[in-house]
Amino acid sequence: MTKRLTCDVVVVGAGMTGAACALYAARAGLRVALVDRGPVAGGTTGAGEGNLLVSDKEPGPELELALHSVRLWAELAAEPGMGDAVEYERKGGVVVATAPEGLAALEELAVEQRAAGVEAIPVDPGELRSLEPHLAPGLPGAVHYPQDAQVMPSMAAAHLVRAARAAGARLHTGWTVTGVLRAADGSVRGVRTDQGDIHAPALVNAAGTWGGEVAALAGVRLPVLPRRGFVLVTEPLPRMVHHKVYAADYVADVASDSTALQTSPVVEGTAAGPILIGASRERVGFDRSFSLPVVRSLAADATRLFPFLEQVRAMRSYLGFRPYMPDHLPAIGPDPRVPGLFHACGHEGAGIGLAPGTGQLIAQVLTDKAPDLDLTPFRPDRFPESDRFPEEETE
Repeated sequence: MTKRLTCDVVVVGAGMTGAACALYAARAGLRVALVDRGPVAGGTTGAGEGNLLVSDKEPGPELELALHSVRLWAELAAEPGMGDAVEYERKGGVVVATAPEGLAALEELAVEQRAAGVEAIPVDPGELRSLEPHLAPGLPGAVHYPQDAQVMPSMAAAHLVRAARAAGARLHTGWTVTGVLRAADGSVRGVRTDQGDIHAPALVNAAGTWGGEVAALAGVRLPVLPRRGFVLVTEPLPRMVHHKVYAADYVADVASDSTALQTSPVVEGTAAGPILIGASRERVGFDRSFSLPVVRSLAADATRLFPFLEQVRAMRSYLGFRPYMPDHLPAIGPDPRVPGLFHACGHEGAGIGLAPGTGQLIAQVLTDKAPDLDLTPFRPDRFPESDRFPEEETE
């Protein structure tokens, strides 16, 4: 017999952002169904590093969302049993300049970030080795960002889902959404899945890199494009990298519109012992092919920052697809083109860090409360229908 369920809101996508949307909506008193065609954290979240960052963001709406989210992450981590379970660690970030001109640009950015509420502490060469004793010698300086933190992404998403279920949300994994149910006036009235219909007056598209597909089921365009990235994982080690450490050009790579391969060294230790090494970015659609040149470039970049890594074995590498939006801002909030449709996707590589803020904002608009942040910059319909991007023609 075909299942038919009824609730207040369907959240599509059980990654970190969908988990946060389900959690905050359920805690706001809504009946929530969280649906995913795969397991919890089976997409981009499971291929992430778990970064909760303010250091890599220029002043503007994304940084405001990041600052809001790091506060919410701290609150979540303080809940009984949550902090250790998700491996929450406020270890801070160190952004390193590799050349004098890079240091000048980095310090200029830090001045702007401090004005926006970021803790950004200049570090001269003599102090740098006290923060990270194994860094390469001769680096001109850095900026220390104490607010940067980390979680173990798959575990964190699972525990947010567990907390959402404790608040009354229902989880449906292995359910593929095949259509959006619409009323005669065009408004949302639920979703159709391969397991049956779920009736609800609100739908939250938290499908990450596949958010464009869910939007299309509702009859609207949302240009969420995949941006592939690789991560190297070393053998377990004693803690030799104490912060998230990356080169200053990483910030420029994040903001770049280039489709070509870009790599910049990002190195961080984990509570379990392995060191994670990134970061690469390239727009190659959903190509999951292993790329030895990319992995070699990551290893070479990392050893220039931390020479000891030359003697460390890499256990494995993995890849994921970041949900890239053409203006580097996610889509968050109601879609005026379809009443009852809400979006919470397109966060690129920042989704794990931005998830709590996104989830709370979505819950606020679902319950007709004024959101804590202005959602105008994140409007889902901000891209003209006439603007097309190459990947949209082929994906």
